[in-house]
Amino acid sequence: MVGIYMSGTGNTKHCIEKLLSVISPESEAVPIESEKAAKKISENDTVILAYPTQFSNAPYMVRDFIRKNGAVWQGRRVMCMATMGAFSGDGAGCSARVLKQYGADIIGGLHVRMPDAVCDNKMLKKPLEENKRIVREADKKLEEVGRQIVEKGIYPQDGLSFAARLAGLFGQRLWFYGKTTDYSKKLKISDSCVGCGLCQKNCPMGNIRITNGKAVAGDRCAMCYRCISHCPEQSITLLGKQVYEQCRYERYK
Repeated sequence: MVGIYMSGTGNTKHCIEKLLSVISPESEAVPIESEKAAKKISENDTVILAYPTQFSNAPYMVRDFIRKNGAVWQGRRVMCMATMGAFSGDGAGCSARVLKQYGADIIGGLHVRMPDAVCDNKMLKKPLEENKRIVREADKKLEEVGRQIVEKGIYPQDGLSFAARLAGLFGQRLWFYGKTTDYSKKLKISDSCVGCGLCQKNCPMGNIRITNGKAVAGDRCAMCYRCISHCPEQSITLLGKQVYEQCRYERYK
């Protein structure tokens, strides 16, 4: 077994590592941007693919990765795990349907609520204690799911039903589909940037470079919010115009 994950602020990384610690402690969790990710899939019969939902959809980066490595999924047993701030609909089902096109056997789907990772939307912010409570509840769910898999061989089926697909489609995806059809071109970097290079270092897409002492964004933003949550000057925004909270999992432990 291997875990492959996309994680911006650390939520999804924590969740997949937590689940693996219960069902297969010797298994490795590999970031999707790693050069060895596809090779690890080819070497394992069972894969957990984990990612945050974006507007009730799997991130374009995840769908792009599945398609670019189409051959490795044939015959693989895959569980899709989607982390979400509030609502996911068929977050797990979105990538499951793509994986089936490449011959994967979908054995399960799991939705895990975690603190919202959108740093530049005030409406989504919660008190620190509330986010800590959300993480504790997520850990309980992951431990219970892990026990069910180990003891009974039962995998959860979150987000895989037709009803879940309708919920995801009409709940968010239909209205915001344009935001997830490709990589984003809307990452904004203000004049307060000091060119420290943390954003360039953290970007999983290599979408940011330092030029003449300032960060410059390209057009392949995966909307993971990793650069925004780490910028010491809060110089970077995406969906909003101001950073209200730098959302990182380690704050909620």
